[in-house]
Amino acid sequence: MSIFETIRFALRGLTANKLRSGLTVLGILIGVGAVILLVAVGNGSAQLIQNSIEQLGTNTLTVSSGGGRQSSTATRTTSLTVDLATALADRSAAPDVKSVSPVVTGSQTATFDGVDHTVSQFVGTYPPYVTASNFQLATGAMFTADDVTDHRKVVLLGSTVAENLFGTVDPLGKQITVTGKLFTVVGVLAEKGGTGFNDPNDIAVAPLSAVQESLTGYGALNQILVQATGPDRVSAAQAEITSILNEKLGVTAASTSTPYRILNQAELLETRTDNAKTFTMLLGAVAGISLLVGGIGITNIMMVTVTERTREIGIRKALGAPKRTVLNQFLVEATVLSVIGGLLGVAAAVIGSEFTIMGVQPVIVPSSVALALGVSLAIGLFFGSYPASRAASLRPIEALRYE
Repeated sequence: MSIFETIRFALRGLTANKLRSGLTVLGILIGVGAVILLVAVGNGSAQLIQNSIEQLGTNTLTVSSGGGRQSSTATRTTSLTVDLATALADRSAAPDVKSVSPVVTGSQTATFDGVDHTVSQFVGTYPPYVTASNFQLATGAMFTADDVTDHRKVVLLGSTVAENLFGTVDPLGKQITVTGKLFTVVGVLAEKGGTGFNDPNDIAVAPLSAVQESLTGYGALNQILVQATGPDRVSAAQAEITSILNEKLGVTAASTSTPYRILNQAELLETRTDNAKTFTMLLGAVAGISLLVGGIGITNIMMVTVTERTREIGIRKALGAPKRTVLNQFLVEATVLSVIGGLLGVAAAVIGSEFTIMGVQPVIVPSSVALALGVSLAIGLFFGSYPASRAASLRPIEALRYE
């Protein structure tokens, strides 16, 4: 019997029990769809994390306070100051540092023409902060170093702030009120992509001196943003910053801890990417369990099929059908069920990826589709081999006696 005849007999056997075949296909469909979709969710999460970190720039370093430390003789100061930022900007001591931006930030309520909006990040800093944070101007102009020196109350607005306060009105040259102080809008920042729960466009950036004078007072800085001369010089810049901070803050080789922390965006990106890959593999493994359950379902259904068709098998073998033909027929039936379920599972996963799941847009990788289909085919062959072998091993005389 040719392979085409074998396939025709197998398809006829499957269509004779449509409901049973449909339920078996459904099990494989759920398994394949779950594997592809959960891996896609993992990939989407990794991409979301990567975009979030890259928005800060992969060639930036963020210096923050590490909290107070009590030594045996005195309390060592841990406050970040403008003087520290000035020391970090010394090109002779830190040649791999491109720019240094001291930062004070906090939530402030801005008002324009009776409309209020709470700005989640009202930042006081130096002009290089905008470039180092991967912001770009959409309209208007940057504030300058002279604006910082002269304490001018000018501000750049993020797109979210500009839209909520001004709507369709051009904000350039307009004045907003922030805690009773007037700030003149000189520019609007271009929109950035979203980063999950935080809106990067809900920001206002103003000269450090004006923000300290009008809003926050002259206390410690929240952080210092350092931009390296290039992505390949971040580690060198970090070493230079560490040396300067240790000298200025009195940290010695014998110190058990440092009063500051340096966040390396490139290292953070690499760590988060590795974690996201592990998370994706875990999701895929969990979803793979449903594929295993679907395979067991194929075994169960094929065993029932062999039992029901024992007399048919006996007649075919009595008429001269070789063992290989019977074996191939039942293997083809199991494989067809698995492949149809796999194809439908891919279609279901593609449809599901069009929707946002838990705030994440799934990203389907072609390799996961190929892997899921390959596994579904292997499951059909593996879990169908025992029932097929059992059918092929039936003795004709015993099969014909079966009631």
